[in-house]
Amino acid sequence: MPTSSVSIISKCTVYPQNKSAIKSLKLSVSDLPMLSCQYIQKGVLLSEPPFESDILISLLKISLSKTLSHFPALAGRLHTENNGHVHILCNDLGVDFVHAKAQYMSLNSLLPSDHHQDIPFNFRKFFQFDNTLSYDGHYKPLVVVQVTELKDGVFIGCTINHAVVDGTSFWNFFNTFAEVCKGAEKISRPPNFSRDTVFDSPAVLNFPEGGPSATFSGDEPLREKIFHFSREAISRLKFRANNPTRKPEMSGPEGVEIYGKQSNDNWVVNNGENCKVNGKITSILEELLFNNNNNSTNKGHKNPTAVISSFQSLSAQLWRSVTRARQLDENKLTTFRMAVNCRHRLEPRLEPLYFGNAIQSIPTVATVGKLLSKDLNWSANQLHTNVVAHQDVTVRRGVKDWESNPRLFPLGNFDGAMITMGSSPRFPMYDNDFGWGRPLAVRSGKANKFDGKISAFPGREGNGSVDLEVVLAPETMVGLENDMEFMQYVS
Repeated sequence: MPTSSVSIISKCTVYPQNKSAIKSLKLSVSDLPMLSCQYIQKGVLLSEPPFESDILISLLKISLSKTLSHFPALAGRLHTENNGHVHILCNDLGVDFVHAKAQYMSLNSLLPSDHHQDIPFNFRKFFQFDNTLSYDGHYKPLVVVQVTELKDGVFIGCTINHAVVDGTSFWNFFNTFAEVCKGAEKISRPPNFSRDTVFDSPAVLNFPEGGPSATFSGDEPLREKIFHFSREAISRLKFRANNPTRKPEMSGPEGVEIYGKQSNDNWVVNNGENCKVNGKITSILEELLFNNNNNSTNKGHKNPTAVISSFQSLSAQLWRSVTRARQLDENKLTTFRMAVNCRHRLEPRLEPLYFGNAIQSIPTVATVGKLLSKDLNWSANQLHTNVVAHQDVTVRRGVKDWESNPRLFPLGNFDGAMITMGSSPRFPMYDNDFGWGRPLAVRSGKANKFDGKISAFPGREGNGSVDLEVVLAPETMVGLENDMEFMQYVS
């Protein structure tokens, strides 16, 4: 038997432990465009549990059933009414549960010590519903959980309809699943199912007979790779993005310390006290240096949006390096799309655990020639300016624009010069202890991948580290691997 073989042992339906108290949830302006996107596929690689296989599977089924009682929408199906509005019917039809085994596949084979190796395609075998569009949730389960037992570990893969959840809601469900499995009697982060928001709309999205098609082919040859960035490397990137006139040697740890002292001179905290203490970086500046602080409504700080964030700096460097690796004409337009969570951008804010999609895409456009002729500060500032501007007025304008022309989300790289950044290093992906330890890694399946699709994960060690899952055409990946401006920051 090949070492990469995955055998399906059993399939069944898991139902919520309790009947749903919610009848239906209407899809919003942010949900509907995702009906042409494929289901989200994310999962965690775990060490071997300290009990037998039958106990593991029973424990996970029972825990999933209890978790679904807190997320009744996920056990339902999509339904389009005569007026064209699409709802989630919370009818307790259940979710799919798949038990699989890959008895010759080891943790070492999935997590090679050389971080520069491509992601093994074996991970794709740990998920169900490849190439399944979210629209198919009209007749397919909205969730499939596949538990794959390995030679010395286990992978728990979760596939969820993207018109029903975004990354925030996905990980809240996954975190709760782990929390319940570990024995929690009461969940710590109950979802909010309110639909009285700016995203609730009377607009109707019309579909061709049989439903929409994918907006990208998915057939082109691709390479996938995880690039890891330590906290220190990202701090150097951020220093470089914010200090274009500094000499390169000042972008190391000493430069970061100087940057911290300079930035601290006029930094004011909520109580109005200056937080410069003996010229050292305080916790407030730690947040300034290493967190993605884009919230311009934080009135307690003095000009909190003046500094380009860590994640914007990293994204800008990736944009430059991938564009250079593609060897495009200097007059061609290149686009960097970044998905942003709108929950905290609205006034009044949405509940942080609002269930559903509450995301919008921010495109930043430049000519190839200008992007590559300018320094990192220029490209990072383009991203920074657009993200900071994306607040309440902009979010509402985006809703009105969609209502005037309802359309599906155009996922893909249509002109060969696009990059799409999804997911977030802020998602609690490693807060998933099912009872025998934190994940060893977080990985995704085949879904929604094309040349230029990037997903951001937190690094396993936390502390501000970031993993980028990069999907590129093979020749572009070679160019990126040889781009020293980019690779100097990769661990």
